[in-house]
Amino acid sequence: MEELAEVYSRSLFEVAQEQGALDDIREQLGQFADAVSEDRDLQVFFFSPYFSSQEKKDGISKAVEGANEYFVRFLEMLAERHRLPVIFRIHKSFEKLWEDENKVLPVTITSAIELDETTIKEIGDKIADQTGRKVEVETDVDPDVLGGLVMRVGDTVLDASIRMRLERLRKQVATAA
Repeated sequence: MEELAEVYSRSLFEVAQEQGALDDIREQLGQFADAVSEDRDLQVFFFSPYFSSQEKKDGISKAVEGANEYFVRFLEMLAERHRLPVIFRIHKSFEKLWEDENKVLPVTITSAIELDETTIKEIGDKIADQTGRKVEVETDVDPDVLGGLVMRVGDTVLDASIRMRLERLRKQVATAA
């Protein structure tokens, strides 16, 4: 399924680039995927084999009225080929392509307490300096971290939390006994 999603997302990405509508289509794809993800009725309608491809295509034209014509055609093609259930993976793959194209690096910082904006900005700036990419920072508060930080930089996780240190210490004590 991943390969299928990558093929479809790459095709949509290339068409969006050719048409100069990369950001618009990215936004519309995200909105469509989010709407389907949040609405059980839409999932049943678009993913169910009980509805015909034509019914789904009619539903698409109503659901994304005013959207980019290439995006609408793309969704209709997915409906014809019974591939709409792959829309979430397509969205994820498309986002990765967009981030690579725009040299954007997603960073998620998880801490035990809310971090102040200055600290978040400093961390983002240091990562941007080291990677040469534009950094988009998201923060998350998880009391289980206890202290320190857990950072996800792209696909890499850096765990400098007290919880992880305690876990390592526990393993060392267990193997020494």
